[in-house]
Amino acid sequence: MDHLYTPWRMAYIRGEKKAVEGCVFCQLAAAPDDETRIIGLSEHVYVTLNIYPYNNGHVMVVPYEHVASQEQLTTEALTDLMVTTNRALAVLRKAYNPPAFNLGANLGAAAGAGIAEHFHFHIVPRWPGDANFMTVVGNTRVIPDTLENIYRELKSIWQELYG
Repeated sequence: MDHLYTPWRMAYIRGEKKAVEGCVFCQLAAAPDDETRIIGLSEHVYVTLNIYPYNNGHVMVVPYEHVASQEQLTTEALTDLMVTTNRALAVLRKAYNPPAFNLGANLGAAAGAGIAEHFHFHIVPRWPGDANFMTVVGNTRVIPDTLENIYRELKSIWQELYG
């Protein structure tokens, strides 16, 4: 029998959360460094890893402006959001060559937004069979790499492509 060890997920399983005052996305934008896992920056948005990923390489494009819906963003910020999304797609394609992606946002808590008060756009690489028996039977996602390794690789590719 094979064993799958994912110790970094234990805090999530236990429901442990760091005490955070204010908006976590606003805090990330205030001090981008290796701890925040921000992969790329642009004028109106930034790209960061999802720390509770659905799949390997799950990133989010987040506006600096604290708004609950994209309807509240300026045309310039919306344009930057989509241009930066395209850049993130290019980085993910170069890193992992996924054959597909899920793109989207959950607007409001009832739609599944974990942080409903600050709009963010998800990019999830997808592969055939990535929802396997572990997900279906074990209610567990298998992420084949650590967040630290994923961050280093994606940030390096972002720097290579976009400086």
